Amino acid sequence: MEYKIIRSSRKTLALQVKDAELIVRAPYRKTEKEIKAFVEKHEDWIRRTVEAQTLRLKEPIVMLTRQEIDDLIDDGNRELPKIVEFYAQRIGVTYDKVRVKVLRSKWGSCSENGNLSFNCLLMLAPREVIESVVVHELCHRKQMNHSEKFYKEVLRVYPDYYKYHKWLKEHGTGLIRRIPD
Repeated sequence: MEYKIIRSSRKTLALQVKDAELIVRAPYRKTEKEIKAFVEKHEDWIRRTVEAQTLRLKEPIVMLTRQEIDDLIDDGNRELPKIVEFYAQRIGVTYDKVRVKVLRSKWGSCSENGNLSFNCLLMLAPREVIESVVVHELCHRKQMNHSEKFYKEVLRVYPDYYKYHKWLKEHGTGLIRRIPD
């Protein structure tokens, strides 16, 4: 099985299938042998995921027009600040600005000083997916990482978080592919 290795200062091995290509994210200290064993251990999951993505990539794509993108940004600017305000109060955090724009590789982000950015394509997702992303980003106001403590806070506020995170993993690539180059 072919795969691309991306090494970093991370602590664990992770698999990612992107556009039906397998990417192994590995710590610098992991040997080729350890990486190969990890890939072989997860071969069934890899095959299923690559197959599902290959099918999705073959589906016809209806590209968004500039006007549709502008409308999504307007919708997001109208709706997302209300959702952010609601969940910020529940989490007990503050924030600065809420921005909605076209993001090609993420659904949201939170800066150190509390600026929140959201992908306008979230407006094409179910409301619960939007809320799960908002909660995720707001919880970064307490933990600027993806630690166990961070996810405990996310789940405290949004117990079904993983259900909607899964929805984004399954449908998000199809949404992002609708953005024209």
